[in-house]
Formats: sequence, C-alpha cells, structure tokens
Amino acid sequence: MSLMLKLLAIALLLNSYLQASTSNEDVEKFLKKSFEGNPNIIKLSVKVEQTIALEKVKGWSAYIVGVDATVKANQGSRDVKQKMIWFSNGDTISPDLIDIKTGTSLKESVSPSFALKYYKKENLIYGNADAKHRVAIFSDPLCPFCRTFVPKAIETMKKDPKKFAIYYYHFPLPSLHPAAVELVKAAVAAELQGKKNVVLKLYTVEIDPREKDISKILEAFNKTMKTNITPADINSKAVMNHINSDLNIANNLMVGGTPTMFFDDKLDKTKRKFEKVK
Repeated sequence: MSLMLKLLAIALLLNSYLQASTSNEDVEKFLKKSFEGNPNIIKLSVKVEQTIALEKVKGWSAYIVGVDATVKANQGSRDVKQKMIWFSNGDTISPDLIDIKTGTSLKESVSPSFALKYYKKENLIYGNADAKHRVAIFSDPLCPFCRTFVPKAIETMKKDPKKFAIYYYHFPLPSLHPAAVELVKAAVAAELQGKKNVVLKLYTVEIDPREKDISKILEAFNKTMKTNITPADINSKAVMNHINSDLNIANNLMVGGTPTMFFDDKLDKTKRKFEKVK
C-alpha cells in the first residue's frame, strides 16, 4: 500500500472515530441537561455505553445509556442505576422508534452484547470454558416457564462439554416470587460448601413462590438438597457478593424477565439456538 493510501486510511479511521465520539457526547449532553431539570436529582452521571447501528433504519443508531444518579428520598437520599435505550440520527433524538408496518418497537431489536468479563468462573456450571459455544442463562427457579424449560435445556447441553459452556446467573423476581430470593441465596451457599448439581436440583424444590418465611424456604431447600443451610449461611458476605454480581450483570445487560438467554455473546430471543448448532 502506498504512503498516500495509508494516510487516507488513517484519516478515514480518525474521522469515523471523531464522529462517533462527538455523537456520543451529544447524546450524553442532551440527556444530562434533560434529567437535570428534575429537582429530586442530587447527583447525576450519564454515559453512552454502546452504540448500535440500526439495520432497518439507515442513518439511525441505538444508544445504550447508563444513568447513575443520587436522588432525594423520604429519609435522605438513594442511589439509582438504570440502563436505557435512545435513538438518534445525529440531528434528532428519540426514546423509541416504531416500525410503521408492524407497529413494533425497535427497542426489541436492541440488546447490549455479553461482555467477556461477565463469563465468570463461578457462573460456569457445566462444560469447558473453551467450548465452541457460550450460553448464558438468567433465570428464576420459581418462574413456571423456567421450571419446565431451563432444566431440559441444561440437561441437553451438558451432554457435550466441548460444544457448550453453560453459564448460569440467578435472577429472582421478588415481586412475583418472593421465595426465590432466599432460595437462590441458599443455592449459592450450598455450592460454596461443595454441593454439586445445585442449579438443576433447585428447580425441583417445592415451595409456594409467595412464601416469605425464611425458615420454611430453607426447610424445603434442605429437604431437596439434603443439606443443612442456615439463615447465617445465606447472608454471608461470599453469598451476597455472588448474588449481587449476578444482579449487576443482569442490570448491565438490561435483563428484564426470565428465562433470558445469550448465545455466543448475543441475546437469543428464541432461546433455541443451542438446539440448531452442529
């Protein structure tokens, strides 16, 4: 390649970078200015974390934005962390775009990529870390659909450890299944004590999803697992670190329901891609 062509290539790359950087800054400045008008916000940080060009709408991109704020509360203040999606073509910004033919929101086609740093050793439940495919599962063990689907999916994939590395993340839904919160903490505690196959057995624990009595939840868990997990065990620092890590990763990936699956770093809305690989 001639020197002139090399310089031209560098210039194009630099120009592309500057445009992307300026665009991100414009989005951040616009949103920060908009949010700062709220008198309840004490401290605010707005950052574009990922930009995704839209295939269906030329010239438009989706911006995945992280908002970190401190807001006034009844007794002092509280910290709020939130992920949101905005769309812009450089001149116009919008909280959503609607497909005029189908009436569907284009937000449904946007999802953060699964960063490599989220594939943590403690979340690998089956398969080799260097397997051909990576599958990440976010699930609530008391979610009715999860109870029928997730164990079967795991059982299928665990048969081929060279093909599938299965990473599991606890994502209890407290508003729907309050018992799941303590149940998943008990599962992590049992794993830390060396218990095997805890995740699969977790889906067989019989407990009312609305149960809030910790003693009853642990009784049902220990009966199934043949363990002796105590309230002190489930509130240990190690357990809480694991649960909080799972929930933070879910938040960063904008996981909102269960089961949510990622296949080779991309959101798998079908939840069936693992069935189609050879």
